[in-house]
Amino acid sequence: MPVKEEHIKIVAKDEGLETGFVKEAVQKGTIVILKNKMHQKAKPVGVGKGLRTKINVNLGTSPDRIDFDLELKKLELSQKLKADTVMDLSTGGEIRDLRVEILNRAEIPVGTVPIYEAVCKLAQNGKSLEQMTKDSLFSVIEDHLKTGVDFLTVHCGLTKRAFPIIEEKKRVTGIVSRGGAFLYRWMKSHNRENPLYEYYDELLDLAKEYNAALSLGDGLRPGSIADSTDRTQVEELLVLGELVERAREKGVQAMVEGPGHIPIHEIEANVLLEKKLCKGAPFYVLGPLVIDCAPGYDHIVSAIGGAIAASAGADFLCYVTPAEHLSLPDLEDVRQGIIASKIAAHAADIAKGVAKAEELDDKISEARKKFDWEKTINLSLDPERARKKRGKVEADYKKCTMCGEHCAMRETF
Repeated sequence: MPVKEEHIKIVAKDEGLETGFVKEAVQKGTIVILKNKMHQKAKPVGVGKGLRTKINVNLGTSPDRIDFDLELKKLELSQKLKADTVMDLSTGGEIRDLRVEILNRAEIPVGTVPIYEAVCKLAQNGKSLEQMTKDSLFSVIEDHLKTGVDFLTVHCGLTKRAFPIIEEKKRVTGIVSRGGAFLYRWMKSHNRENPLYEYYDELLDLAKEYNAALSLGDGLRPGSIADSTDRTQVEELLVLGELVERAREKGVQAMVEGPGHIPIHEIEANVLLEKKLCKGAPFYVLGPLVIDCAPGYDHIVSAIGGAIAASAGADFLCYVTPAEHLSLPDLEDVRQGIIASKIAAHAADIAKGVAKAEELDDKISEARKKFDWEKTINLSLDPERARKKRGKVEADYKKCTMCGEHCAMRETF
């Protein structure tokens, strides 16, 4: 794999692991290190088996809400709250300008979905999605890599052989992946194979040139509990397993994206299936959301699924905000989504026995026992919210307003 030794050492140090362990896993493909050689400002981040579960924050404009300043504030908040990566999923305005500004400011790896820009560029020029060509798509992909994008979501696993299954199944929510839907429409219109699959070797060459990782997208992920773990989803996963092996043969880092909407009792099986079919490739799950009926609270729904998925072996959680399925998230939505995802990731790391995972909990528990409120607050995942909840009570006041004089810890050793 074209991963620099210095990046392996940085990841090993951050994770509290031996360099040799990380290096061997990178060579096997069970760990990927996100770091495009053109993104000088970003610190390398490792994703995979044996490492701390990472979280990603989605940001970006929509055609109905184009506010670059808001999206840059989301990046700033993501870095403040120690998210591991961000993805720019913009579909409105001058997308390239925002992407470049995000890359200039981001000290963490940045991901994108290039087909979004490819389709939006056509629309801005009065053209339809059907007028996209292989060359126009790949020129956008190359530009993303040249400007420093660290990992690309590419929906290479949606192939023509899945069409009979898609049409026979008739899912409740159909294709919910935007990239998957774009490609399905293009393929049906032209009666052609997915260009990301047909020209996969060319895609691998580009990724290798820039030391970028491919995040093999799940264009056929289930978008509702009724559609979970169906033939359509599994068909794509089989193809992704083949593509992981081809990437490794070419020395390109690859991880696999997963569902989606999955009930609790199917989550572990989904993780084990991905690990088996994709030869241990890092698993990047979008949630998963364990119920469909909680709009406004989907960050909680996702945290439940994310904790279970990561404890079963998933490596990377894409955050979900309270605005999921309802609107473009605002800053408060982003904050709540990040913290919910960090809670899920940390809970899973304790369950997996990840190196040093329990240290933070031990320190905060010791501070609580000593009624050291300031230390307790500073060690928390969201100190600002903890300090606000503590209120105006003096820091050295040896009780809280829940129990007051009847605090159990004051009555025992």
